[in-house]
Amino acid sequence: MSKILPGTKTTRMELLALKNRMRLANRGHDLLREKRDSLIMEFFNTIAEIKDAREKVDNSLTAAFSALTQAKMIMGPARVIEFAYASKFEADLKISTRSMMGVRVPVLSVEQRSSELPYSLSDSSTKFDVMGEKFKEALNAIVRLAEIESTVKRLALEIERTKRRVSALETVIIPRLDATTVRFVKLALEEREREDFVRLKMVRDWIIAEEE
Repeated sequence: MSKILPGTKTTRMELLALKNRMRLANRGHDLLREKRDSLIMEFFNTIAEIKDAREKVDNSLTAAFSALTQAKMIMGPARVIEFAYASKFEADLKISTRSMMGVRVPVLSVEQRSSELPYSLSDSSTKFDVMGEKFKEALNAIVRLAEIESTVKRLALEIERTKRRVSALETVIIPRLDATTVRFVKLALEEREREDFVRLKMVRDWIIAEEE
């Protein structure tokens, strides 16, 4: 047997309030479904970017280590290490966020700085400079991949939360308001109207009997 919500009063004002709650629940349900669908679309669009980002990381690292090998062959491993330490290259990771369908997702960027060359160009090989540029490109690719993968995780969490809220509205809140409380209040009001009619009829019959 259906049960009425605790604290529900069988009055016309309560019925109007419940109807308003039903409208709000249905409206919220529609909005959440739209949000869920949009989030899923953004999720798959971002997933599609991961493959390209991973390929860029693989390719850039391959190119960087290839340049490192060539620099070692020309300059010698010890000299490459010496020049690398002397270069004093610095990189700062900048982290901010942006909104994607109401979800805060990360925006990552790398600010790369290097001081003046502590060695003369005649002492080094162009392969060493190429190696440095290739590793900078690889760092940018890695940061971009991290940004995309973090975005995917946050979108997945928000999709799951939104799906739970949609499910709660569909399976609990709206059915309870619709199939139990509202229906019960309507029946209670109809019953009260019938009782009022009977009482009025009894009063009318009593008045007629007194007049006779």
